[in-house]
Amino acid sequence: MPYKWDIQWGKSMEVRDILFSAVMIFSVFVLTFRLLSKYHDKDAVVILSAMMLITMLALLLLSISVQLRRMEETINAKERSLRTNVRSVEESVEKRLDAVVERVNRAVEKMERERRFYR
Repeated sequence: MPYKWDIQWGKSMEVRDILFSAVMIFSVFVLTFRLLSKYHDKDAVVILSAMMLITMLALLLLSISVQLRRMEETINAKERSLRTNVRSVEESVEKRLDAVVERVNRAVEKMERERRFYR
């Protein structure tokens, strides 16, 4: 099971996701800096804007990942609940069916005895 980092507000993210986000942000900084230095125009606003853009993209991807995990956990919980309910319904139907079969068998035996009595 991968290591998880639990945040105070209840979300859990894998360390891998956080590292990927940090690498994305760092690589955008380096690429933007290199691109602008090639043209001898090191504009801090452009570099910071690119970093903010990628940071927001990384946060968006992380939040989507967290939401998908929550949905998966909810679906798994509902599936377990349905399995339990199906088993209980199955057992209830079996008991009722057994009771009906038993009553029918008794009625058939009673009819057979009464037929013998009349002969």
